[in-house]
Amino acid sequence: MQAKEISAFEKIFVEVEPILIAVQEHMFPEGGKLPSARSMNATAFLFETMIHKSFDKDIKAFVLEGAKELEKREKGRFLSMTEKEKEIALRDYEETNYGGSWLSRIMTLTMEGLFSDPIYGSNIKEAGWQALSSYGGFPRPKTRYIEL
Repeated sequence: MQAKEISAFEKIFVEVEPILIAVQEHMFPEGGKLPSARSMNATAFLFETMIHKSFDKDIKAFVLEGAKELEKREKGRFLSMTEKEKEIALRDYEETNYGGSWLSRIMTLTMEGLFSDPIYGSNIKEAGWQALSSYGGFPRPKTRYIEL
């Protein structure tokens, strides 16, 4: 058997993944007009996108460090907060230059998943497109990523 070695990125991602999930689900909750982050596999999309060899290393580091910083600011309590407390914590984080940039990046990456072609593992059953009464570009991709 050949075991796949887990990269440093994967180890850190697993560590901060609960924070990323909580933030994405707070931004795109169940019951909204847009599909929820959970229903669209937004965190899995984020991981798959970031692990690709073409993904910008600085953005990758920023996403991971920003999640750690949020958890540090909230003294390890972010995951146990109520939705109202999370909103206050995220708004406070947004008021900092770093936090505002980080939340903007998470929003952008999550939206990429919600509205990308379903071949990339998100936008399940084209629900993101349907919510906007819009569709992706043509021709549609036949493979997940362009080989570099």
